[in-house]
Amino acid sequence: MEISAIVIGLVLFLSLCELNSALEVSAGLTEEKTGAGVSTGASSMKCKLQGTTRLPVFSMDGDYTIGGVFSIHTYKHTVMHNYITLPEPQKCTGRIDSRQLRFSHAMVFAIEEINNSTELLPGIKLGYQIHDSCGSVPLSVHVTFQLSNSLDPVIYTGDNCSHSRKVMAIVGESSSTRSISMSRIIGSFNIPQVSHFATCACLSDKQQFPSFFRTIPSDQFQADALAKLIKHFGWTWIGAVRSDSDYGNNGMAKFLDAAQKEGICVEYSESLHRTHPSSRIQRVAEVIRRSTAVVIVAFAASTEMRLLLEELSLQPFPRRQWIGSESWVTDPKLLSFSFCVGAIGFGIEQAVIPGLREFLLDLSPSKVAASPLLTEFWEDAFSCRLGESEKVDQIFKQGAVIDERLCNGTEDIQTLNNPYTDTSQLRITNMVYKAVYAIAHAIHNAVCQDTNSTAQCDKFTRIESKQVLTKLKKVNFSRNGYDVSFDANGDPVARYELVNWQKSESGSIEMVTVGHYDASLPEGREFRINRNLTWLEGSTQVPVSVCSDSCPPGTRKVLQKGKPICCYDCIPCPEGEISNTTDSLDCFPCPKEFWPNAERDTCFLKSVEFLSFDEVLGIILAAISVGGACLAVITAAVFFRYRTSPIVRANNSELSFLLLFSLTLCFLCSLTFIGAPSDWSCMLRHTAFGITFVLCISCVLGKTIVVLMAFRATLPGSNVMKWFGPLQQRMTVVFFTFIQLLICAIWLGLSPPFPMKNMSIYKETIILECALGSAFGFWVVLGYIGLLAVFCFVLAVLARKLPDNFNEAKLITFSMLIFCAVWITFIPAYVSSPGKFTVAVEIFAILASSFGLILCIFAPKCYIILFKPEKNTKKHLMNKN
Repeated sequence: MEISAIVIGLVLFLSLCELNSALEVSAGLTEEKTGAGVSTGASSMKCKLQGTTRLPVFSMDGDYTIGGVFSIHTYKHTVMHNYITLPEPQKCTGRIDSRQLRFSHAMVFAIEEINNSTELLPGIKLGYQIHDSCGSVPLSVHVTFQLSNSLDPVIYTGDNCSHSRKVMAIVGESSSTRSISMSRIIGSFNIPQVSHFATCACLSDKQQFPSFFRTIPSDQFQADALAKLIKHFGWTWIGAVRSDSDYGNNGMAKFLDAAQKEGICVEYSESLHRTHPSSRIQRVAEVIRRSTAVVIVAFAASTEMRLLLEELSLQPFPRRQWIGSESWVTDPKLLSFSFCVGAIGFGIEQAVIPGLREFLLDLSPSKVAASPLLTEFWEDAFSCRLGESEKVDQIFKQGAVIDERLCNGTEDIQTLNNPYTDTSQLRITNMVYKAVYAIAHAIHNAVCQDTNSTAQCDKFTRIESKQVLTKLKKVNFSRNGYDVSFDANGDPVARYELVNWQKSESGSIEMVTVGHYDASLPEGREFRINRNLTWLEGSTQVPVSVCSDSCPPGTRKVLQKGKPICCYDCIPCPEGEISNTTDSLDCFPCPKEFWPNAERDTCFLKSVEFLSFDEVLGIILAAISVGGACLAVITAAVFFRYRTSPIVRANNSELSFLLLFSLTLCFLCSLTFIGAPSDWSCMLRHTAFGITFVLCISCVLGKTIVVLMAFRATLPGSNVMKWFGPLQQRMTVVFFTFIQLLICAIWLGLSPPFPMKNMSIYKETIILECALGSAFGFWVVLGYIGLLAVFCFVLAVLARKLPDNFNEAKLITFSMLIFCAVWITFIPAYVSSPGKFTVAVEIFAILASSFGLILCIFAPKCYIILFKPEKNTKKHLMNKN
């Protein structure tokens, strides 16, 4: 319907200056037209406006005229065309919008204030032509064409119709859609248009709308502010409702773009228009009732919002938090819907206009009677009917009651409570006021010369609207404490109040300013709240509107298939990873030496584990080690005390003392395995272990060889013992030990053991241990010990049945048997033991084999020495029975 209306308007535009069929040009002849009695020469031309002239609702002549277009009525009468007769004039229907009427009177007030000013346009009188568009695009286009020309039905010019008398600028319209239609027309004529209520961001496009300005901020700023407001309160799941118009569609599109950048999801987006059938309104209401989103963003005009709220009020309505655009959230007429208490939104800043209220209330009976529009307003406001126009004064003077429905003159507009008289929150009214002053300043700069503190203006200066357009781009002034200027797109600085619908003590709903938004402030500081807010149903708790609850730290979001990004599941972080923020998209691993806590939201330093002297296992092993060393020392002391006794002398006392010394070192070297590993302890523990055990086995091997040689020396003609005397025994021990020393030296020189942090065994624990450096070196050391032990064991087995009352070979056999068994079982235990238990297994093997040697070899001898001295004789030892 709106597109067809625009097409009709464009056709009208093309025909405005078309020469009428009645246009006559004749050389030397004169002719009277339309009863005007005007004669023209042969070179004159006459243009006649097509269609019916639409009279302004308020007008006044002046030196320079400003046009105004307001939607004072809400509907236009639908005209049926029969294409036979001329269409009847367009008529407005519906009730008068008292708020729009206030806007139009604010324009008149501003112009009269300027005409009385000695600073702005002194000596110049501004006129005005204010039209009622009836909220209709066709009528807006019609009056725009008319303002672009003049009210005269016949226009006389010297050359063509394009130089017809026209307004300097136009204030209006109140709707983005109608403003777009108007601007597309007057932009071609360079007539500036300053809107007080058209907020569509599309109007900032100077290529399409080169002459458009506005004193109200663009919806781009409001959309950004609304998205930041919703993000501020943590709402991510919302519903969206908009007017099916340029204002609603473009505003909602801008908001959805801003919301998407903030991570906000929209469950539904519905549109409606006041011309839609009731079934369409009902469908939108049903979508809202069935939805799960608690928060609803409504980017709609107040007319559409009233229709929607009326439909929602017919049935029980679920709890919803309304977020409104400035078009309806500051409209006092909507405060009657109590279920909207708690609604918040951005409104234009309030202002104080001195003298405006008195001007609005200055409606004398004669003024009312002289204006059909004011007459209709008066009758509607007081529910009475004025008499014939010529009798109105008499009726008011006499106060007579001619009829119940006649106004009797006692009506007092000061007692009237409607938007026309309500000046408590002048928001859009101030935008009209500033628009008029902006145009006046542009005209002033075009026709006046400022000298010192005075201005000289020439009212006879002929200026074109293009000059006013150029000056309007540069205006910069303050009025009533408010700055007025335009950027390159014709937009003012965006400033909003955050408005909250709250219940007063009397129970009525009132609009309370709870914060501000200033787009000129730095990023992150534009938005602030300085008062407590009331939420839906008067609650003080911020409502929750999310598709899925927030994922706590320790989890990550996984989107639900086929649903918006705000609908997700919370999955715990995998092992070794954490998330320390709410609604984390990913988990990240802890640093190498850290591990997550049980909640997986914090990384803690891993516990360090090693075989310590402070723990029970370490204390027990250390005590056993020291005990074994003490046992070896005590045994050596006993042997030294009884060194002259036959049993000591018969068992090679020199090797016995060397063996006890090596066993003492074996016991003590196990202490190097306990405690935190260091560079020196790692090298010492393995080399000391290898060398002391080779020394020990070498001594045992020497004793075994001595036993074998001793019995072979008893054979007739044998001189074996001279080849294995004390010197040879010492050399044997030194040789075998030197080989181990050489192996250890090569190991330490090429790839020595070193301390390391083992983090592969336990994920949550760091094992401090000694790395072997070269595993080959370690196993060579161990293998060499094993080789000597096996060799010693074989010799001991061979000598076990040699005749003697005390055969030491048997004892060595048992000791080597234990030694070999311990170290054979050590290998799989060492490889499979985790962490500090690897060290414990190695210590246990050292202690077990050491105790096996000392107990098997020396315990029986000490027993005889201490408890059976009668057996410690040469005769007993030599007894072969």
